Amino acid sequence: MKKGEKKKKSIVREAISWILYTVVICCAVYLVVNYVGERTEVRGGSMYPALNDGDQLIVDMISYRFTDPQRFDVIVFPFQYQEDTYYIKRIIGLPGETVQIRDGLIYINGEVLEESYGYEEIDNPGLAASEITLGEQEYFVLGDNRNDSTDSREPSVGNISRDEIIGKALLRIWPLSSFGLIG
Repeated sequence: MKKGEKKKKSIVREAISWILYTVVICCAVYLVVNYVGERTEVRGGSMYPALNDGDQLIVDMISYRFTDPQRFDVIVFPFQYQEDTYYIKRIIGLPGETVQIRDGLIYINGEVLEESYGYEEIDNPGLAASEITLGEQEYFVLGDNRNDSTDSREPSVGNISRDEIIGKALLRIWPLSSFGLIG
């Protein structure tokens, strides 16, 4: 084999290697974006001060396939009355619990919920003025900016069923000054 032929075969092998590498990377990115994590943007101030309008987040779409959502997780779910609209809220009530909001305080199974996520005392208990007993796969969610949030207190949102949850808001990636895990 001549030196020129060897060089051509080497270049062809290198090109095929790069093409395969690129295909594998594209497939991996596709799988991650569609099945593991998704980027989303916060719109509005319902989760202030934890999240701000314009924050860019990564949503973990796989964890809840292996574990149950927990109290105080920040979740993403679709708004049932508007296509391509997603809400970001904090889980307050878990399946089987009774939730009520009375005198600005949240009660879970008759006990005051000890939490520090609410931005202010709740003015309007909405549906939770009366006790709400959650079903086997239902969650009660609130925005942290309690008086500027459309959440489980509103009939248009109500209780969120497990199968509606897209994932857990995991990481803020923008603005860089606020980069970090969401708690």
